[in-house]
Amino acid sequence: MKTFSKTDTGRRRDMNQDYKYTSETPVGNLPNLFILADGMGGHNAGDYASRYTVEMIVDSVRNSSDTSPAAIIRQAIGRANQAVMEKARTDIDLEGMGTTVVVATVQDRELCVANVGDSRLYLVCRESLTQITKDHSYVQEMVRRGEISPEAARLHPDRNIITRAVGGGYGIEVDFFEVELKEGDQILMCSDGLTDMLEDEEIFEIINEKQNTEDAVRELIEAANDYGGNDNITVILTEPFSGEVKIC
Repeated sequence: MKTFSKTDTGRRRDMNQDYKYTSETPVGNLPNLFILADGMGGHNAGDYASRYTVEMIVDSVRNSSDTSPAAIIRQAIGRANQAVMEKARTDIDLEGMGTTVVVATVQDRELCVANVGDSRLYLVCRESLTQITKDHSYVQEMVRRGEISPEAARLHPDRNIITRAVGGGYGIEVDFFEVELKEGDQILMCSDGLTDMLEDEEIFEIINEKQNTEDAVRELIEAANDYGGNDNITVILTEPFSGEVKIC
């Protein structure tokens, strides 16, 4: 397994409210762990929400006695949501804070993914880029109902309004996905600072033309900034089977 990640404030923001965590080695009963969060809220609230959520998820995973990846992650996100809600309730400076989150782990050849909000996880195959997570956003719900096209969604003025968030309510709803991985697959996790600036085809081309994960991640962030860098940009790119010895 080989991973490279990077976060960038972008060209238009003064503060980076994205936060990431990567571990290629075991965390608790998970063999590896990757988390990306994109905070929201005034002043320092968004920054605090994303960092605190990730820290709470890592702590919960590390101390969980469960063995099922989905159960471990579900419990961790639930606990993080509870903690964020309590912090916002007791500190007026943090009132209204929240964050997206996408969490992933790879066990053998199975990818387990959970998401809340509009931060994304893609599966990058040799010939295609496939979005695995579903955006929990006002505009994407319009797309799913057939009211607007995906192309129109990228330019819609309300595209950043999300319908689910950690900190958005005590009864948090988390989506889960399980994907069987094949040799050569890559896993891309990113905040909307990337996907609002680049089309999926452009993302795929950049990853495909680069020789390693580090170059691909740096080029993705540079491209998003070249297109305007309207938001914070965070990218995690993982090659789950890199370094494995092939048995003939």
